[in-house]
Amino acid sequence: MTLATASAQVSGSLADRYDQDGYVILENVLDRSELDALLAETVRICRGELGEIDGAVPSSPADTDDEVIRRFLCVHYPHKLSDLMLATMRHPVVVDALTQVIGPNVKAMQSMLFVKAEGKPGQAWHQDEMFIPTRDRSLTAAWIALDDATVENGCLWVLPGSHRPGIIYPNREHDDPRYDCTVESYDFPYSDTDAVPVQLSAGSVLLFNGYLLHKSLPNTGRHGYRRALANHYMSAESLLPWTLPDEGTTMAQADFRDVVLVAGRDPYAYKGTEERRRPRIRPDREGGCDR
Repeated sequence: MTLATASAQVSGSLADRYDQDGYVILENVLDRSELDALLAETVRICRGELGEIDGAVPSSPADTDDEVIRRFLCVHYPHKLSDLMLATMRHPVVVDALTQVIGPNVKAMQSMLFVKAEGKPGQAWHQDEMFIPTRDRSLTAAWIALDDATVENGCLWVLPGSHRPGIIYPNREHDDPRYDCTVESYDFPYSDTDAVPVQLSAGSVLLFNGYLLHKSLPNTGRHGYRRALANHYMSAESLLPWTLPDEGTTMAQADFRDVVLVAGRDPYAYKGTEERRRPRIRPDREGGCDR
């Protein structure tokens, strides 16, 4: 698929659909060669060939690729290890869609590489805005399917329109074995019967708002993976108070500067950028929690 064809698919009413539902699907953004390259890069990352990952168990040359990647549920910040992952964060079709729903100036602040082999858990209902505090309602995720994402292997489920109130719902601990060690959102005016599964073909992208309630269930397939690359973006005009402010700085002034500009200009470029986060793993329930 050419860039022009892919762009035509996401033009027109994309912003209206995104505003209404809180998400939109970009079909067939990556072709087979791009997917194969990202899957090969996933193996290199999990083997530690591209740099150290905090919390990861070193692999042995005797381990098969399959044995290595099955140990992982999620690698945070793969774009800090891989030029290919960084380039994918800037994919022109995704960035074009982002400028339609966010604005002309867009920065990225996080990437996550999900592996999720069969038997691995999902994540309970949550809103990304709870964890990445933009508070300007511009937070947007681009969830790129590296394998076909199906109900059986643990695709995302969404509550359409749940972003519109602009409410950050409370979170609590949970002990549901279907989900990993993150907390769950509760006390929201929706039920599981309102949820919609988002099944994607490999290479397609789910773009969704940071206030949208979403979850995933375990991979119950008999064999195989549900690999995905999720990148988070926001308006470059807004401060990002993701970490506690430095001494003498108020929370309103705090600005997380471990960011990547993907479109337009950065009004805060005079501050420079800094490395504040390292690549790390997200443990599943078998590996313990990282709270």
